[in-house]
Amino acid sequence: MKVGLLPLYLELYDETTSFMRPRIEAFRDTIAKKLSDLGLEIVDVPICRLADEFFTAVQQIESEGGSAIITLHMAYSPSLESIDALAKTKLPIVVLDTTETYAFDPSVGAEEILYNHGIHGVQDMCNLLIRRGKGFEIFAGHYEHSDVLTRVVNYCRGVEIANNFRNARVGLVGEPFKGMGDFQVPFAELYKDFGLEVIPYDFDAASRRIAAISATEIAQERQEDEGLFEWDPSVTDEIYERTTRVCLALRQWMEEQKVNGLSVNFLATEGSPAGLPVMPFTECSKAMTRGIGYAGEGDVLTAALCGAVLSTFSETSFTEIFCPDWKGESLFLSHMGEFNYNVCAGKPRLTEKDFPFTTAENPTVAYGTLKSGKAVYINLLPNGSGKYTLILAKGEVLPVKGENKFAESVNGWFKPDKPLTEFLEEFSRAGGTHHSVISHDDCFDALVSFASVMGFEIVII
Repeated sequence: MKVGLLPLYLELYDETTSFMRPRIEAFRDTIAKKLSDLGLEIVDVPICRLADEFFTAVQQIESEGGSAIITLHMAYSPSLESIDALAKTKLPIVVLDTTETYAFDPSVGAEEILYNHGIHGVQDMCNLLIRRGKGFEIFAGHYEHSDVLTRVVNYCRGVEIANNFRNARVGLVGEPFKGMGDFQVPFAELYKDFGLEVIPYDFDAASRRIAAISATEIAQERQEDEGLFEWDPSVTDEIYERTTRVCLALRQWMEEQKVNGLSVNFLATEGSPAGLPVMPFTECSKAMTRGIGYAGEGDVLTAALCGAVLSTFSETSFTEIFCPDWKGESLFLSHMGEFNYNVCAGKPRLTEKDFPFTTAENPTVAYGTLKSGKAVYINLLPNGSGKYTLILAKGEVLPVKGENKFAESVNGWFKPDKPLTEFLEEFSRAGGTHHSVISHDDCFDALVSFASVMGFEIVII
């Protein structure tokens, strides 16, 4: 993520105490490097003192694609110099309230005041931001002896998730599953609320695209798949080719349409239409490994959420709660055949899938078990009147020990940090839908920030 680090200073100090400059600049460079080490790309702007310098710096951050502005008071900076530039920008403001010296007790020399009094510049600026109606987030603490920089970075990651969620382009293959109502929101409403655009799949164009896939393209894909999957003997050349042809055509369509989300209703294969003669399970899964969000059954809202989280956290997957394991205090997670291979324990196993749901021929599917470890269960639900709630639950994906009779399916067991009964009760009291996202990354704080940036209600279970 690219952000601007905006250092604030006072011209008077350059005129009267110019000896301060080298140390001030060194501190700015220290903070920039630490933020960079934590994963941010920093737009480097000069230390700003006067209104025109602030305008120039903010314009540079905007023009270079910064997603947020992190302010850093090097010393006191009078707010009327910076406020017009900060109030005008559409970028979110993140106030980093820190100083160079950790212990400022009676043993510290009085000259240290010069280098550590930015805090009242922070207070001056925040007051003006509030009076101008410009929102901001503030994080205070010593940069070395607290988690303040981590909190700043997590907030910025939440901003990035929000940026990728807004104005999402989600490809939709088929219609949303008839009668499945919990995730459905009128497309016009999603566009009004978020700028989310739904791109319908063109079956006629897809049939021509499928027919044009060459033997060379299929052979190249097979070479990659032989390294990606364990192969079951049931995968004949015929089964592999017919599925891969559809998958590659779907991939071309996603690339042409520049989508960052995808949803396929498996019922769209009914009658084996030329544009979707088999269900492209493996491409739905591979799309997630490339950062494209996915959700089943025409759920474009969850697909957009999955893609937004994937933009920052690669070990994220679409999933569903299928069955409770009351004894083990866990939940069986699965889906028909779609999951992010980045969260698979070992290599997925490519096999032929019996497909009795429509008249389409059997496709290939790659099954696997979700790898164990800490995870966050994520659900975005519409709660009426154009409002949305984000549910977050920390927990653990459990390791599978011994025989796994679910090996011929997408499978995993998630144990929430809360007792299972409490989790299930609170999840449905909040209106949680049956389509969700799970992330193995350390993303909880960033997702809390994402909800804040989006104005979502948030429920933490």
